[in-house]
Amino acid sequence: MRTSVWTSPLSAISLLTAFIHPTSSAFSSNNNIDTCIANNMTKFRSVRKVMERPAKHWVGDGFHVYPVFGSLAFTNELSPLLMFDYADPKKFNAHLSTKPRGVGQHPHRGFETVTVAMQGEIEHHDSTGNSGVIGEGDVQWMTAGRGIIHEEYHSKEFTKKGGTLEMCQLWVNLPKKHKMTKPRYQPIAKEDIPEVALPLNSDDVLGKARIIAGELGDTKGAASTFSPVQMWDVQLPHVGSEVDLPFPAHHNCIVFVRRGSIEVLSGEDDQKMKTSKLGPQDVALMRLDGSDMLRLRVVESDTALLILGGEPLDEPIAAQGPFVMNTQAEIQQAMRDYMEGKMGR
Repeated sequence: MRTSVWTSPLSAISLLTAFIHPTSSAFSSNNNIDTCIANNMTKFRSVRKVMERPAKHWVGDGFHVYPVFGSLAFTNELSPLLMFDYADPKKFNAHLSTKPRGVGQHPHRGFETVTVAMQGEIEHHDSTGNSGVIGEGDVQWMTAGRGIIHEEYHSKEFTKKGGTLEMCQLWVNLPKKHKMTKPRYQPIAKEDIPEVALPLNSDDVLGKARIIAGELGDTKGAASTFSPVQMWDVQLPHVGSEVDLPFPAHHNCIVFVRRGSIEVLSGEDDQKMKTSKLGPQDVALMRLDGSDMLRLRVVESDTALLILGGEPLDEPIAAQGPFVMNTQAEIQQAMRDYMEGKMGR
């Protein structure tokens, strides 16, 4: 999503070369992997870093977002995740213009975008003829692969009536061998996303989780992915409750607070545990310390989280604007393909 309306080849070139994300091609090992995993396993996974809520900015004229990953976006620190924008609930008045608010046509190559509508409706259209509306609770998992040109905006009905919009978009990297795969869409309706009660295997229900991707316990997520990815939409309504969530020990893990507040507890059970408090739009980047369990304590009622992560790809990342490849030569080729009209067919 993160782009502007491009109206001519010349403006496209200037935006491609001076995009809001600088070029990155460095390959670094996943820095949050401890070399002494086996000797320092903790029962509950520890927090490596807390990233506080960043400043908001507009994407087009329809999405006022927090760039949640900040300076860690497009680095191997979060692999396979690249970027995450979250638009908290915002009221939009009825819009009488024939042009809905949003983002105009723009290309992507080499990764996937995952758009979740929590409130309101988002419409999309692309160069392969796909179009549709992402309604409240729905998810669109778009694989850009070898290249696609699309646009996304407030739906016609939402534009006409106005209302509250809350949404997020996650960018997920594709493994090198799949970067030039054929573009595809996975429209995932709200009713097709499996839901599990929390905590697992307990008679006391303290919350619930929608498993968009990955798996929690015996429940597998709705999305098909090219590498192991976790995306859980978690609701924890009860203040003071503590919930343990199993999470793959070898996956990067990020806890994001949509609303409310939690404490992430780490360390050995029944001993003094470290507490990391998160408020709205804060993020806890969890350490790869060998633990396969998260423990969360609810601080405010009606707390909502997104728990994200996946198996690190450990491949070079070359990113510029709407293209994410493995080398600068591949980035340059993507720019040429776009300018020559070879992308999105």
